[in-house]
Amino acid sequence: MLRVHDVSRTFGAGEHAVHALRDVSFEIEPGTMVALVGRSGSGKTSLLNVIGGLDRPDRGSVVVDGTEVTGLSEDGLSRLRRESISYIFQSFGLIPVLSAAENVGVPMRMNRAPVAERERRVQLLLELVGLGDHAQQRPDELSGGQQQRVAIARALAGKPRLLIADEPTGQLDADTGLAVMALLRGVVESEGVTVLVSTHDPVMMALADRVLQISDGQVTS
Repeated sequence: MLRVHDVSRTFGAGEHAVHALRDVSFEIEPGTMVALVGRSGSGKTSLLNVIGGLDRPDRGSVVVDGTEVTGLSEDGLSRLRRESISYIFQSFGLIPVLSAAENVGVPMRMNRAPVAERERRVQLLLELVGLGDHAQQRPDELSGGQQQRVAIARALAGKPRLLIADEPTGQLDADTGLAVMALLRGVVESEGVTVLVSTHDPVMMALADRVLQISDGQVTS
């Protein structure tokens, strides 16, 4: 599902250069949940941005589901993010004026899915994340954990092959964070999605199929 080969990324130049990624290589099998673990500043977000096509490496290649991300045009990257890759962010990223159901339906509106299909998928996903009875509530009427569940449902709306989660429990208390991670574990099994989730919390490792440790821009299993 994912192949990262010899990827490096440096910001700045000369004595002020920051080597965010150093010759990173690894592969992830389909239908698995992988935890990317490291301290703040270790390179987690830089790596996720390169994998998702939000940033380009200085050298190396990234292949997602048979498509070389690093070789795509901007239009190609946009299409890849609509059809194959979805994100879950620490800050939830929900649209305040929309209900939970409307937020979940946004990706399908962008892909021009038929209304009946969209409504069925939205209801299915809200029930999957345990929010079937909260469809008409806006984000400010939901708890932080509920908002993150809506964000997970939205990320799954377009049936992605790869789900990237950058510190998805960073704004949640320990119990709620663990519940969200358990939900992601369930998503792998129910939707067949491959999940790459970054975290600095060792407790979260137990739910992953595999752990990648990142330190000073270098990754080891």
